Amino acid sequence: MNATTTTKDNLISSDQVQFSTFYVGEVLLGVDIRLVQEINRQLDITPVPNAPGHVRGVINLRGEVATVIDLRTVLGLPPAEQDRDTRNLIVHSQGEAIGLMVDRISDILTIRPDQISDSPSNVDGIDGKFFLGVHALQDTICVLLDVEQVLADRD
Repeated sequence: MNATTTTKDNLISSDQVQFSTFYVGEVLLGVDIRLVQEINRQLDITPVPNAPGHVRGVINLRGEVATVIDLRTVLGLPPAEQDRDTRNLIVHSQGEAIGLMVDRISDILTIRPDQISDSPSNVDGIDGKFFLGVHALQDTICVLLDVEQVLADRD
């Protein structure tokens, strides 16, 4: 499966865009739904010796090995504590299945590109280089993640 790369330019060229939203800590984040293969509950993760700190390990995804990244660690937050709400958001990047470990899943957000504001330099301590933009909801904001930047920064 070849996933589409999400950039501000291809968001603007759409009439509407959809984001799969989830929480990392108390921060509501969104990923372009076109990048999401599935949301997975599998938390039986096999550790990988000598892996970087943000790599939780690998899972068997119906015969395909998927690397699981602790999104909290990549974003500069304390490591994730697994509980019954923890999920892996499975995305494809450069031909590889990647699980982004998130604290809990929220909803699908459908918005117009003109409803996306420029990114601040940081939100709750998360570096702005990971953001495509933000969308203001009634009582909070949804930070729209640049998945490729998050994954590029993992090495």
